[in-house]
Amino acid sequence: MTHIMRKPTPRRSASARRRLLAVLLTTIFAGGCATQSPPRGPALQAAPQWYATLPHGGSITSLSAWWQQQGDPLLAGLIEEAQQVSPTLASARSAIEQARAARTAAAATLLPGLDATGSVSRSRSAPFAGAPTLASNQAQAALQTAWEVDVLGGNRAARNAADERLQGAQAQWHDARVLVAAETARQYYALRACEKLVQVTAADAASRSETARLSAQATQAGFEAPATAALARASASASRATATHQQALCDIDVKALVALSGVEEPLLRQRLAQGAADARGTGSGNAGMAIDARQQGIHGIPALPADVLAQRPDVFNAARALAAASDDVGSADAARFPRLSLSGAITTGRVSASGSSQGFDTWSIGPLALTVPLFDGGTRRANLAAAQARYQDAASRYRAIARQAVREVEEALVDLQSTADRTGDSLRAAEGYAAFFNGTEARYKAGLASLVELEDARRTLLAAQSAVVRLELERSYAWVALYRALGGGWTPGMPEVQAFAPDVPPRAAASRLP
Repeated sequence: MTHIMRKPTPRRSASARRRLLAVLLTTIFAGGCATQSPPRGPALQAAPQWYATLPHGGSITSLSAWWQQQGDPLLAGLIEEAQQVSPTLASARSAIEQARAARTAAAATLLPGLDATGSVSRSRSAPFAGAPTLASNQAQAALQTAWEVDVLGGNRAARNAADERLQGAQAQWHDARVLVAAETARQYYALRACEKLVQVTAADAASRSETARLSAQATQAGFEAPATAALARASASASRATATHQQALCDIDVKALVALSGVEEPLLRQRLAQGAADARGTGSGNAGMAIDARQQGIHGIPALPADVLAQRPDVFNAARALAAASDDVGSADAARFPRLSLSGAITTGRVSASGSSQGFDTWSIGPLALTVPLFDGGTRRANLAAAQARYQDAASRYRAIARQAVREVEEALVDLQSTADRTGDSLRAAEGYAAFFNGTEARYKAGLASLVELEDARRTLLAAQSAVVRLELERSYAWVALYRALGGGWTPGMPEVQAFAPDVPPRAAASRLP
């Protein structure tokens, strides 16, 4: 029989083991230096100035008190009530809570974990047949800890990404608040414009009814042909139908405002009527005066597009999403390299048997474990590639949102300038057509003008008066669009307004401030 003798493998010396560990750690740290996250934000070339006219010199002031300074307390109250009941704001607040929980979980990975365990057991046994049964009790408690040493910064990158997403969620809450305020204001201005059109159409219907009455008397007296009286009656009926339709549109606007604000319809109608009475008492019922009052109540426009990029919640959220995507790339890259972890335990216990008891305490530190990924079928590289693709998508979205923000401000400024330029001509046209109608009506009553001429003058006057009201509404919409485009006075770091969360208990609401 042949025996094959193997030469014993010499054991590595302590110095050789230390050199091997140093090489491994050097490899880890070198890999950590090689893991680079992409830039946290793409450079955007902001235009040096606005290319549309800036009202009031473009002074930079906050828009947060915008609605309170419009001179209409009913509007400010409706906006606050709409924000309190808005499901959009409730959903945004839920997103904040989810993001805050995710940030807490991500930050926990940087700290050691500590678990407590305990066990109690009782056993009965006989050493051999016929021997007395021996009973024993054993109790044990232990503290166990484990910690992954974040050598490459992957866990820190995940924590930073969660923090960026939390800031973005908070900005989205403010964006929802601004959106609800803008939508409520638009609906309110639409209702007020509708009420003015009701007054215009009602006055037109009353005038046409009076003309029909006079025409009927003239026909009975033989001064006018029956066809003229029929035309007057038809004109009066059409005008009354228009006035009825206009009133129905106002009722629809009221119901839309009820849905937005959550105010009961009878109470809302009462408040609207009181607000309209107060407006007439202060002389602000004139369309031109109302336009000028809102123009003087404005609070300024930032002078540079870069200011909009800093104060719009949606732009801020897009920037935070981009930064989070950058951190995700760093975290996915770090997952491709070795991981270092440390564990330990402290145990205390007691064993009692046959009337005797013995306690024991043990502790251990380690092992210091190094996990080196060798083969995963390309999973980690695929995750890194996916993270890099998400980063490119976030960068593209950020650029698009920033450009859209500048576009919305420019468009709102153009609309404001356009409505301002048209206001004087529109008012003068309405005044001229009113004078022309009064003259034509006087000539008709004197028998010097036909009913057809009178109806043409009346239609022209009605169109001019309606144009004034619609121009006022267009200008109101332009101010609301500018408020929305400028982020509604929001600035980074502004906390959520707790008054808009009535369903949250005060203590819980206070704890939710970022």
